[in-house]
Amino acid sequence: MLRAARPRRAAALLLAAAAASSGALAYDRRGGDGDASSSSTTTTTARVSASSPLRRVLFSAASGILPPPLPLCEDLNVFSLRAGFSFLNSFTSSSNWIQGFPILNSFASASVPPTNLSNQSSDGNSDDSKCCPGCIGRNTIAKAAAAVGPAVVNISSTQETHGWVLEKSIGSGTIIDPDGTILTCAHVVLDFESTKPILRGKVSVTLQDGREFEGTVLNADRHSDIAVVKIKSKTPLPSANLGSSSKLRPGDWVVALGCPLSLQNTVTAGIGNSGGPLVNLDGEIVGVNVMKVWAADGLSFAVPIDSIVKIVENFKKNGRVVRPWLGLKMLDLNPMIIAQLKERSSSFPDVKKGVLVPMVTPGSPAERAGFYPGDVVIEFDGKLVDSIKEIIDILGDKVGVPFKVLVKRANNVTVSLTVIPEEADSSR
Repeated sequence: MLRAARPRRAAALLLAAAAASSGALAYDRRGGDGDASSSSTTTTTARVSASSPLRRVLFSAASGILPPPLPLCEDLNVFSLRAGFSFLNSFTSSSNWIQGFPILNSFASASVPPTNLSNQSSDGNSDDSKCCPGCIGRNTIAKAAAAVGPAVVNISSTQETHGWVLEKSIGSGTIIDPDGTILTCAHVVLDFESTKPILRGKVSVTLQDGREFEGTVLNADRHSDIAVVKIKSKTPLPSANLGSSSKLRPGDWVVALGCPLSLQNTVTAGIGNSGGPLVNLDGEIVGVNVMKVWAADGLSFAVPIDSIVKIVENFKKNGRVVRPWLGLKMLDLNPMIIAQLKERSSSFPDVKKGVLVPMVTPGSPAERAGFYPGDVVIEFDGKLVDSIKEIIDILGDKVGVPFKVLVKRANNVTVSLTVIPEEADSSR
């Protein structure tokens, strides 16, 4: 008997039973025993056609435990619920309740599939089946970590003077080539307390399988905090694949790995050990973890792998990272910013996109070229530009090379300028 004193549980049990049997049920809304012959009983029939994922949700609800929203990726239709409940179509959130039952909306985008109970064995393992492409399965993160894990190494370095160990640095790194090339943080292998970047005395590299090597620091860039270490081995070395950071979107899953304090790999959803890799769910490196903000728990930073590739190319080509310097402070424009600037000044140029120059550094190449605050860059080296990134990509590592720049000024005055970038001072 379902008693009115527990309406939510009664409602959940009614629909759970309906989902399980896909048949007709009688429900005494006044607390009766469901006998159709009783004149004092009002009976309501609910006829339900439900999929197995819905049944799992309803059975959980019947036990008083409703799981969080899960992307079932299956269409669900509940027909003819005439017990006073609202009709349900495909669902998403259990935030709204009507008569003690959650009203679930629409599961359009899926990120985490439900646990496949039918494929789960008694020891907790499952076949990691996915309900749709792009979904996260039971072992997705573990597989991503396993793909790159063997290539994650521990790096320690000491600086000795007259037999005294002055400092020891312990960080992580990742082998990116079977020849022993390792990516890590510059602060692991550089003395950042000195006014000049000084390579530490010794670098020791320890692999996950226990092998130890003496590493050579090939290059290090303190501004990006990226360094390259090389080890030599007579036996094969594991390596990780590089992905693309430009393909990442806010909200995409990434996993941070590390090998801190000579421990085995650590795997977290975003908080990584210095020098360790940041990987996507395909097990590809999309960044290198460089810093954790101690005053803000859970906040970490990583250098995008696309930028690191350019840094490594600079190492090979120039022996250092060459950064052209213009002396401009720049701001990407969008329709909302343009509209706001036009409200402030009717003389602001009529542009739909471009890069605003709010400030020009005195004595810089940009000032000598004739830039003024308020200029809007619309072309750089003959190419239309919408963002600062596009200008940086055009500059590359070119220093001492003239670039033609087209800017718009107040009252739609168009001016052509020629700027010759200098190499940025690495000591700044």
